[in-house]
Order: sequence, then C-alpha cells, then structure tokens
Amino acid sequence: MELVLLQKVKNLGNLGDKVKVKPGYGRNFLVPHGKAVAATAANVAEFEKRRAEYEAKANEVMSAAEARKTALDGATVTIKANASPEGKLFGSVGPRDIAEAFTAAGHAMEKSEVVMGEGPIRHTGEFEIHVHLHADVQTTVKVTVAAEE
Repeated sequence: MELVLLQKVKNLGNLGDKVKVKPGYGRNFLVPHGKAVAATAANVAEFEKRRAEYEAKANEVMSAAEARKTALDGATVTIKANASPEGKLFGSVGPRDIAEAFTAAGHAMEKSEVVMGEGPIRHTGEFEIHVHLHADVQTTVKVTVAAEE
C-alpha cells in the first residue's frame, strides 16, 4: 500500500514522503489517525496544493512539544501506593497512573506519551521515566513511588 505522509511518523518518514507500508498498518493506523492519505494522483495534487499549510501545522505542533519539554525538565511527582514493609507494591504503577499524577501536578500528559520499556513499576523508590512528546521530542521525568501510610 502506497501512502503520502501528512506528518512525521517515527521510523517511517517525514511530511510529504511517499512510503510503502503493509495494508493493515496503513488502513488501521495511519489513515484513521490522519497521519497519511492514499497516494492517488488526486491526493498527491491536493497535498502539494496544501503543503505550506501542513508544514505550518507541523512546526506549530513541534514548537508546542518543545515548550512542554522545557516545562517538564526537572519535573518530579510522588505517587502513593499500597506496599508491603519490604517495599514491594500490591499491584503496580503504570503509564496511566504516571500520566494522571503529572496532569494533577499541572503538567498535561497523555498515557500514550509515557514510555515504560521495562514494564510497570512494582517496587517503591525513585525512577526515571521517558516521555515522548513528539516524534523528535523526548524527555525524562522523575517518579517517586512511596508506600501509603
């Protein structure tokens, strides 16, 4: 399946690139999320006509992500969780909990932006969590998991 990208997609291409992807990826993810359109002659002509508009939107999204990154630099949040005396959690702390804690602290964050490569947190302590705000913008935040008293 050949598509024209309407925005930068990590590990695939930049705005305006013609890419070949598997039909399921294009049909189920890229097209419904507005990241690409089919590479027909009409769609390519429409894209070229509106290219400046798409580039302006991409620059706006990138600058918003950079602003959020500067706001998140050095941000720390503490999450209270039910834990045993040894520090093992009854349950775990996942991306949803972290996103909700940062949103409550005044830093808007989506669950999908939190990247936990090693899985959810299952012990108390201080952890560094990666946050992907944009295809080119990543930052690291500190999460402290403490036992409830």
